[in-house]
Amino acid sequence: MRRKWLVLVFIVIAQLMVILDGTIVTIAMPAAQVDLQFGDEDRQWIVTAYSLAFGSLLLLGGRIADLVGQKRAFIIGLAGFALASVLGGIAPSFGFLVGARALQGVFGALLAPAALSLISMIFTDGRERAKAFGIFGAVGASGGAIGMLLGGVLTEYMSWRWCLFVNVMFAVVALVGAASLLPRIVVTARPRLDVLGAITVTVGLVGIVYGFARAETEGWSDALTLASLLVGVALVALFVLVERRAAHPLLPLRVVLDRDRGGALLALVLANIGLFGLFLFLTYYLQSTLGFSALMTGVAFLPFPLAVIISANFVGGMLLPRVGPRVMLTVGALIAAAGLLILQGLSVDGSYLAVVLPALAVMGFGMGLIFTAAISTSTLGVEPGDVGVASAAVNMVQQVGGSIGTALMSTIYGGAVAQYLAGRDQTKGATDAAAVHGYHVIFAVSAVALVAVALVCGLLVRRARDQITPAPEQADAPVVVH
Repeated sequence: MRRKWLVLVFIVIAQLMVILDGTIVTIAMPAAQVDLQFGDEDRQWIVTAYSLAFGSLLLLGGRIADLVGQKRAFIIGLAGFALASVLGGIAPSFGFLVGARALQGVFGALLAPAALSLISMIFTDGRERAKAFGIFGAVGASGGAIGMLLGGVLTEYMSWRWCLFVNVMFAVVALVGAASLLPRIVVTARPRLDVLGAITVTVGLVGIVYGFARAETEGWSDALTLASLLVGVALVALFVLVERRAAHPLLPLRVVLDRDRGGALLALVLANIGLFGLFLFLTYYLQSTLGFSALMTGVAFLPFPLAVIISANFVGGMLLPRVGPRVMLTVGALIAAAGLLILQGLSVDGSYLAVVLPALAVMGFGMGLIFTAAISTSTLGVEPGDVGVASAAVNMVQQVGGSIGTALMSTIYGGAVAQYLAGRDQTKGATDAAAVHGYHVIFAVSAVALVAVALVCGLLVRRARDQITPAPEQADAPVVVH
C-alpha cells in the first residue's frame, strides 16, 4: 500500500521536470540572449523547439511505451531528458541550445505518457485513483508557475544555465526511485508499429505548432504560416483516415471517440488555451508595468500553485468519486473564469495584493478541479494495451492547446494594443495604458475559453458520478508484477 504512494512521488517528480521545463527557460531567456548573443527574433525558438518536438511526438512516444513497456520507456525517457538538459546547459551557441531543447522534447514525449500510464495502471481503486490523479493534476496545472519561480531564483542567484542543469537533479532522484520501486510490467502484446500513422500525425502536428509559432512574429497572412497550418490540418485529417483502416493503429479511434473521454480531452485543450494566456501576459504586466524583477515575478505566482494543490488534493480528490467529472469540470471551469475576470481590475498603477493575488488564488482553485477530473476521465476505462497512447493523447492536447493559446493570444493582444493607440500620441502613459487594455482583452478571451469548457463538459460528459472500475483484463494486456 505504502509502496505505490512512494512510487507516485517519483513519477510526479519526473512529470514536474517535464512540465516546468516549458516555463523555467522563459525567465532565463534574457540572460541567455546576452550570453549567446542572439537576436530578439530568435528568442521564441528556444521555447518552440521544445514544444514542437514534445507535442508532435507524444502519440508516437505513447505507442512506443505500450510496445516496450511503461517502466522501460519511463527510465529511457528520464535518462535521455537529463542528457539533453546537460547539453543545453553547456551550449556554446544559440543553434546548439535550440538543438538540445528539441532533444529534450523528444525524450519528454516518451517520458510523459509513460508516467501517466503507470499511474493509471497502478491505481485502480476508485478513491485511490481520484487521489492519485488529484496529485498528478496539481503538478500539471501548477508546474508552469513553479517553473517561473525556480527560473527566477536560479537566474538571479546562479546562472541561466542552471535552469537546464537542475533537471539532472530531478532525473537522478526519479531514476533511483523508478529502478528500485516501479513494478515490473510484462508486455505480452507487441503489435506492429503504425508507420504511416506515425508519419502523418507527427508531420501534421509539427506543421500546426510551427504555423502557430510563426504567426506570433510573421502574422497570419504570411504565406509560410498559412501553408504550415493548411498542410498540418490536412495531414491530421489524413491520419484519422489512416487510423480507421490500420490493423495496429497508432491512436485507436475508440480511445478518443468515447463521449466522456472526448469531452474531457476537449476540456483540456480549451483550459490550456486560457491557462497559457494567464502565465504569458500576467508575466508581462508584473515585469513591464509594475516593475517586478524575475525573482519577484516568480514569487508573485505562488498563490496559483498553492491554490491548485489545495483544490486538486483536498477538494477534488474527495469530490470526484462522489459528484463525478461532469460536475467538477463544469464548476471548476466557471470558478477559473471568474478568477480571470477579476483581472479586469488591472491598471497602470494597480495593486498586486488587491487584484492579482485573489485572481491567481481563484483561478488556481478552479484549474485544480478541472485537471483532476479531466485527466482521470481521459484515461478511465481504456483497454490495457492502449494505456500509453491514451496517456499521450492527454499530454498532446495540453501541449497543442498551450501552443494555440500562446499564438492566438499574442495576435489578439497585438491587435488590441494597436487599436487602442490608433489616433493617440505615442507617449509612455499612452503605451502603458494600451498594454493594460490589451491585458483586459486577453483575460476576457481566456475567460470565454473557460466558459466554453463548462459548456462542453455540461453537454458531452455524461458520467454523473465517477464510477471508476479497472478495465477488464484481456489476454494481451500488460501485466503489472509487484
